[in-house]
Amino acid sequence: MFHAIRRLLVAAIASTLLLMPAVSQAQVTFKLGHLAPIDHHYHAGTVMFRDLVKKMSNGDINIKIFPANQLGKQRELVEGAQLGTVDMVLTSDVLLSSFEETMGVLNMPFLFRDIDHVGKVLDGKIGRMLSDNLAKKGLVVLGYWENGFRHITNSKHPINKPEDLAGLKIRTPSGYIFVDSFKAFGASPTPMAFGELYSALQLGTVDGQENPLAHVEHQKFYEVQKYLSLTSHIHVSEPLVMSKIIYDTITPDQQKILHDAAREVAIWMRAEVSKLEAKQLEDLKTKMQVNTADRAAFEKATKAVYKQHADRFGKWIKDIKAVQ
Repeated sequence: MFHAIRRLLVAAIASTLLLMPAVSQAQVTFKLGHLAPIDHHYHAGTVMFRDLVKKMSNGDINIKIFPANQLGKQRELVEGAQLGTVDMVLTSDVLLSSFEETMGVLNMPFLFRDIDHVGKVLDGKIGRMLSDNLAKKGLVVLGYWENGFRHITNSKHPINKPEDLAGLKIRTPSGYIFVDSFKAFGASPTPMAFGELYSALQLGTVDGQENPLAHVEHQKFYEVQKYLSLTSHIHVSEPLVMSKIIYDTITPDQQKILHDAAREVAIWMRAEVSKLEAKQLEDLKTKMQVNTADRAAFEKATKAVYKQHADRFGKWIKDIKAVQ
């Protein structure tokens, strides 16, 4: 029933927009929502994007930014973008994988060598192919921004090898690759909304979680977690997505400006995150017990995950690993 109603809404909105004249007005304004506080690099990226777009369009395209879920939760915003009721959302490839399955390949454990490899994949042919798949679902990727490589925190003990996770409840996103990976590590993966995580850690509902250093720092997980284990087990990108319904109402020149600005921010953000993480790690070392995990042992444990998803992602994985 929901899908039928959604299709009718999309058709109605699309029909209305088709009756509108092609955009030739002097100015257009778009709302952009994201989940991070204003001191997070996500927000810095959206501000840079807004300023670049305004400059490149000579003031004809304006972006209004809504941080900290002010415009709505991520899934709501992505669904709204499909319907044409939301303009833009900065979200994660994890969430997008529930709308377009092929996005899930980006969350395969130890898939990327480093941040330079990430940029070459996402800004190249493979990124364009994934974007084409999402466009068929009503979502236009303007640029692949940066979330970071993820690490594990917990309240019990340091994690050096997968067996150290035995018996621990670890909060993960709902993405199936995360769940499968932490099962392979021997943990009890517990999918949970990000907004509920701090209280769950505080109450002991879960023993630990996994996220990039920026989230450990900005969400103050160090207040309720004693141990930080550097694993870099999965990389997550943060695509800036626009409603295709809205995107199709603007001119090709305006579309190009949005893509060009978003890509410039993507390049800046990857470099910026690398610099910020070095500072964040030094700060977290004063608040938590930090260790570097045995990467080889974790990689070995993920062989089962690769075998499990070989039919679904085998060709994608081969092509991503081949990018130099």
